[in-house]
Amino acid sequence: MDLTLIRHSPRHRLFLIASVLVLAIPLFMTQPAAHAQDGGGGEPAARADEVVAPSPNLFKHILRSAGFFFGSVMLGMSIALVAVIVLLAMDLRMTVAIPPTFVDEFTDTVNKRRFREAYDLAKNENSFLGRVLTAGMGRLQYGIEDARETAFHSVDSVKATKEQLITYLATIGSLGPMLGLVGTVYGMIMSFMELSQPGKTPNPQKLADGISHALVITLLGIAVAVPAIFCHAFFRNRLIRISMDTANVADDLLTQMYHNSKRPAASAAPADVSRPAVATGAVRPAES
Repeated sequence: MDLTLIRHSPRHRLFLIASVLVLAIPLFMTQPAAHAQDGGGGEPAARADEVVAPSPNLFKHILRSAGFFFGSVMLGMSIALVAVIVLLAMDLRMTVAIPPTFVDEFTDTVNKRRFREAYDLAKNENSFLGRVLTAGMGRLQYGIEDARETAFHSVDSVKATKEQLITYLATIGSLGPMLGLVGTVYGMIMSFMELSQPGKTPNPQKLADGISHALVITLLGIAVAVPAIFCHAFFRNRLIRISMDTANVADDLLTQMYHNSKRPAASAAPADVSRPAVATGAVRPAES
């Protein structure tokens, strides 16, 4: 383009000015945005630093909210819950209630007609089956029906003793939410007492913190109750199954022992008939 035309033509001057403005306006518009991202002289960045706070630690918040009283009670319930679950898990096992080695040894002893030894074997066995068999064998002399009835009563008795531990699980499952509710109500009362003070503007942050502490007690109570309720149903069903299996196995062993006791013993070996027995002191025949 000829420069002389730009100098003398107003149209060309206007075109040049418009082109410069079109190129310069985006540059001026991007500069404030860049300053805003950089911090705008440091003041917005400083405000952002003041607003950002470290996130609270949930574990420390739970410990601080539980306190000494509710924390100690929840800790004691948790320890008791774990102890009862471990005891039931070790006791309510099929191999512990009905030991396979004991069943095999008892069956072999009964088949050999050593009944006294079989009774001593069952008496020295501390399992569920051993206690039931001992009670049933004590009444076996009065008939198989009497022995079965006694064995079934013994099953109910042993089952009742094992249900006591399972009942503790139900108790813990019921007390957990109730204690959590007590802690929550106590925390809410304290928060509303802060809110109801006359002539004082309540701090929303303090109210929210108090309500949060109150809800933590409910969380701990539910956390203790959920595994307790689940384990109560689980071990209760397992005890019912073990009791039925023990009763069936005890009935089979008692029936086997009863029929073996009624079966006649094996007869002695027959005497040799080829040689007639001679009475002692018998007179010998006279010689011809």
